[in-house]
Order: sequence, then C-alpha cells, then structure tokens
Amino acid sequence: MFGLGKPAGQQELGRSGGLPKMASVGDFNVLSSSIPATKVELSVSCRNLLDRDTFSKSDPICVLYTQAIGNKEWREFGRTEVIDNTLNPDFVRKFIMDYFFEERENLRFDFYDVDSKSPNLSKHDFLGQMFCTLGEIVGSQGSRLEKSIVGIPGKKCGTVIVTAEELGCCRDSVLMQFCANKLDKKDFFGKSDPFLVFHRSNEDGSFTICHKTEVVKNTLNPVWQAFKISVRALCNGDYDRTIKVEVYDWDRDGSHDFIGEFTTSYRELSRGQSQFNVYEVINPKKKGKKKKYVNSGTVTLLSFLIETEVSFLDYIKGGTQINFTVAIDFTASNGNPLQPTSLHYMNPYQLNAYGMALRAVGEIIQDYDSDKMFPALGFGARLPPDGRVSHEFALNGNPQNPYCHGIDGVMEAYYRSLKSVQLYGPTNFAPVINHVARYAASVKDGSQYFVLLIITDGVISDMAQTKESIVNASKLPMSIIIVGVGPAEFDAMEELDGDVVRISSRGRFAERDIVQFVPFRDYIDRSGNHVLSMARLAKDVLAEIPEQFLSYMRVRGIKPSPAPPPYTPPVHVLQTQI
Repeated sequence: MFGLGKPAGQQELGRSGGLPKMASVGDFNVLSSSIPATKVELSVSCRNLLDRDTFSKSDPICVLYTQAIGNKEWREFGRTEVIDNTLNPDFVRKFIMDYFFEERENLRFDFYDVDSKSPNLSKHDFLGQMFCTLGEIVGSQGSRLEKSIVGIPGKKCGTVIVTAEELGCCRDSVLMQFCANKLDKKDFFGKSDPFLVFHRSNEDGSFTICHKTEVVKNTLNPVWQAFKISVRALCNGDYDRTIKVEVYDWDRDGSHDFIGEFTTSYRELSRGQSQFNVYEVINPKKKGKKKKYVNSGTVTLLSFLIETEVSFLDYIKGGTQINFTVAIDFTASNGNPLQPTSLHYMNPYQLNAYGMALRAVGEIIQDYDSDKMFPALGFGARLPPDGRVSHEFALNGNPQNPYCHGIDGVMEAYYRSLKSVQLYGPTNFAPVINHVARYAASVKDGSQYFVLLIITDGVISDMAQTKESIVNASKLPMSIIIVGVGPAEFDAMEELDGDVVRISSRGRFAERDIVQFVPFRDYIDRSGNHVLSMARLAKDVLAEIPEQFLSYMRVRGIKPSPAPPPYTPPVHVLQTQI
C-alpha cells in the first residue's frame, strides 16, 4: 500500500562474493514519505434501510471491504456490531484505516439483516451496498459522505452516511462508572429499563455515537457497570470538546423512549466523583411544556480512572529484542535451481521470489534486533554427504551455529545451500516451528520476542503436526509469518492463519492468533518495480506483528521496561592545584 513512483536511482548491480548486490528497500527515501500520513476513523450510520423482517424491523450490520492492489479482489476489513430492530442504525464500532493522500483506496460497505449467530454472511439477508473511495469520504464537506445504498434492483435501499475523523495521537483510556437517581418512569406496568448513550461532538457541531452502556432492568435508580473507553473515542483527545449523554428507557421492539440528556466534557469528568459531576437529566420537550418541570432525574459519576495504553514501541524503547529466524522450502516442487522456470533460480541480475520475500520482511525486522545475527534454516532437502533428508538444517552448514550476519549473510547462505543440497521433500513445517519454539520457551519475561518467517511453494504435508506445533507456540513469545511463492493453491495455509477461525489441535484452541499467511503473487507489481512489490509485502505481513506481540505481553501481564535515560557525555572537571 505504498504510493511510489519510479525509484530515485537505478539498482546498482555489482558482485559481492559471487552474489548480486541488490538495492534494499531502505535505499529509497521515497518509501519513507509513504509511511501513513495519518489514521482516520470511519463512523457509519444508515437511514431508511430495507425492512426484511416480518414481525419486527431489520437487525443491521455493516461489513467493510477494501480492494487489493494487484488482482482487484475485495477483502473483508472489518464488521460493526449488530443493532436490533432499527432501520436507522448509528453503529458504535468504528473502522480505523491508514490514509494515504496519494493513493486510491477503494471501499465497499455491505449491509445485512442478521438472522442468526452465524458469522457466514450468506446466512443473512442482504440489504444493499455502497462503493466509494477513502479520499471521497475525507474530501467531502465536513468529511461526511452521504450516498444511496444500491444493489437490490427495483428497491429503494436507503442511504448511508460515512464520516471520517482524523485521529489525534492519544493513548489514554478511562474507566468510568455512572449511576442515576429518580429517573422518569416510562413503562406502563413497571419502572423504566434505563441505559446511557455517549456521543462526542465533531468539528461541525454534529455528534457521533461512541458508547452505549448495558440496560439495567426495572429501576429508576440504576447503577451501570464500569466501562473502559479510549480518550480518542470519547473526545478525540480534545479535553474541552462537548460530550453529550442521552438517557433512554429500553423497549424490546427497538423504539426506546427518550428520558432526557445532559452534556459534559472530558475535563469536567476528569475531576472525578464530586458535586461537579452530578448532572441533571433534561428532556427539552417536557421543559418547554411544563412550567414546574425541574428535571427527569440525575446522573452521577461514581469513578473516573485514567489508564495509559502501552504500545509496541514502548516495549522496543524499553529494550525488548525481536529475534528473526527464516526457514526456506527446499522441496523438489520448486524446480531445478539452474532452470529459469524454478522458483529458486539464481538470476545474477534479479532476486527470485524467495529472495524478495526474505529481504522485504528481514530488512524491516532487522532494525529491532541489536546483534543482527539471524538463524537461517532449510527444510525438505537431501544433505551432503550421505543424502539424508532433513526438515531443519542450517543454511550455513553449521548445525551448532546456524546464525548468519545480517540479511546479506542469510542471502549468501541461501545461495550457497542451493549449490550443495538436493531439493527433495516432503513439505514439513513442524520441525522448524518447534526449533524456534524451543528458544522462545526459554525467555518468557518479555525481554525477547521471536518471529519465524517460513517461505514455501506449496502444499503442506504434516498438517496435523503443524497445527499441534502452532497451538503449543501460541503460549510463547513468538509469531509465524508464512509467505507462499509460486502458482500453487494455498487453501491449507489459510486454515493456519487464524483470522477467521481460531486454529485448534486435538480439541485445544490456540491461545492467540500467531500466524499470518500471504501469497506473494498478490504483491507482484505489474510494471516490474520490485521495490514496490517488496514494500507492499512487508507492510501486509508485518502489520499483525505488533498486535500479536502486545497480546502476548497483555496475557502475561508484562509491562514495558522503562526506557533508558538519554546518554549524556560525562563532564570532565578540571582540578586546579593551589
């Protein structure tokens, strides 16, 4: 997803130990200008959706798709929550996206009426869709795009409103709890069933929903559960921005009764429990009609606690090392390395797909590894001198010390192995996963995290053992990236990438999602700009690592070490003798 023109300089072709000297991804400063300029948060609302339910209104959900650069295939980006019984939903769950000014990011919003708990969208009623680009939303007046929903011939499907807001860089979250007293009674037979809805105000004075509490049944004096919300979601980091809170009485049919509202701000709330944080709930209609109207009850802030969310970079600053291991597929299905059709072909002027994937990922990860020594393994080959098959051999020929210096050292060992081993089979992943897991199991204190890059051309032979290895590894500080090269079908790999269904083995589920799979063919640039292909690949395969890393640290309760103080050179005091 990088907006690149032609590289600023041509690739320099030279000879270094018999290897092509390739321009690395880092050689082009053009790339640095394409780090996401900003992140935007998309809020989605609909009006007058189709009603697909017979006895009640639709229960809508919105699914966002983005379009891949190469093959124009649509990929699911995320889903909102389901809102029951409404044709006019204001979805609370937002989509947070990188925004590049120089790129066309095609978006598709699909709407469904949810009829069951199934995550399979084909089991639900389609309500229509809307196509646009991210630039179209951001470029609309007030960054608010209103468009007709289409997709069902002959039907008016309603409209969708998508609002984009640039995110302030605010990492604080707040834990708040509220209660209410003497709310208006809205139900004929019982008391009210109250809940709160929080809205933050936008630059143009409109409001965006950001939180709903649970419903407390049959009381006029509810105490809601404490809830956590990011300051970014609550006020976009602007402490004086108006926060509007509405109080409703819940009704089963979705026609919730409005009890009243009040406004506050982050700055007011941050005073905590005090007389300043008792709010009169006002119903403007009642106030206009009744002279003796005082209020429709009060809402009180019971507690307010600020928590700072830690980021991936906090751990890196605190000294956590990322250890990178690479494992390369040396099975015979890759083709004879001496033939140009082989995926392992050693072209003196151009990296093959294995080399590109290795460089693309390695050159980014190596920045987080202080000693730049990387274990490089191969699998699926017959080794000299006796031709035994190995699924875990050192590319540098030294099983006691498989480390190579830098990505250049890994590349050198890879090319040397191609000349000495015989490509064979089968394609077994479990041995190399277990190899890295043994190291990861010995350092669980958060000081090190392991990333294994497996580059393969094909169909996996030891699926059951690999699943078992991944489930075991999910408890360890490690992530696995699998890059598929060549034209094979990679259906089995999608199963290992636990994005849709969490991977399991013999009834045990993985504790975390630690596998990211991508087919390299999706990233090949048609114009032959390999730097662009590598940049796209790196961006996608590394995107999940920070969250996988943080999920391990969170589950283990490991906080980042404090960053070392900045270095100050010692001051030499000149002592003068008297």
